Amino acid sequence: MSQSDLFRSGRLLVVAFEGWNDAGEAASGAVRALKEVLDVVPIADIDPEDYYDFQLNRPHVEFDDDGKRRLRWPSVTLYGPAGDDGMPRSRTAADNPIGAGAMNVSGTNHENIYLLLGTEPSRGWKTFATETIDQALTADITGIILLGALLADVPHTRPIAIHSSSENPDVRDELGVERSSYEGPVGILSVIATMAEEAGIPTVSLWASVPHYVHNAPSPKATLALLDKLEELVDVVIPRGDLLDESREWEEGIDAIAGDDDEMRSYIDQLERARDAVEAPEASGEAIAQEFERYLRKRDDEPPAEGPGAG
Repeated sequence: MSQSDLFRSGRLLVVAFEGWNDAGEAASGAVRALKEVLDVVPIADIDPEDYYDFQLNRPHVEFDDDGKRRLRWPSVTLYGPAGDDGMPRSRTAADNPIGAGAMNVSGTNHENIYLLLGTEPSRGWKTFATETIDQALTADITGIILLGALLADVPHTRPIAIHSSSENPDVRDELGVERSSYEGPVGILSVIATMAEEAGIPTVSLWASVPHYVHNAPSPKATLALLDKLEELVDVVIPRGDLLDESREWEEGIDAIAGDDDEMRSYIDQLERARDAVEAPEASGEAIAQEFERYLRKRDDEPPAEGPGAG
């Protein structure tokens, strides 16, 4: 089996983290969308005590279905396909009441997709990545797809650009993706990708460019773009649900704000002209890579964030 076949017909792990790697909640939104339509159940959770600084990633208090207050701690969960009994295929239903969801994803590989979703750890990255790779090896994962999103000087009115890269030369050749030339500060996604390749699991990274002037709001258009690209790489057809309507409303909402702000409208016009000038595929990849590098270096120069949800 070739390396690209490992993505189109193998057992895949799709990864996203909230926080530093997740501009506009685009990457985590894409994995949540997958979780809603895939027949997956929780397989493993990490112990938050080992990997989080709770002053940076604070627990939240909320009410449960019985009206009782409870704490929800930052965490990361691995999800896997459910068996006929609604349980993970490697476990039994003895003490777990989780039921099976409805399968809405189609394609020859829809039953081989695992998900890893949660808040980016704030410490213990080497141990965390090692634990993640061990879980992937235990589940016989043959390929890992890492989803991220960055803030960039791009217009909201144009298609969201996705930069695809892999360190594996066979994967690059057969999937037609690039090798990243970036050097600089990274997030947990790069740590997992490096360790996965060292363990013999090929990886592909997909990064969405989110307009920086709307960074405070979720970006369903970027989530949709990541799902579109993911669908190209793996043999599945992913239902979009309400994302198409939400993306249109997101763009129309920004249009309305810009319509009342001449300075913002002028700036968006500049971004549109710049984007149109590099619309050719051979130029777009380099432009996205440059935005990626500038974004990461800018984040490296900023002081650490404080408060809930900081990455």
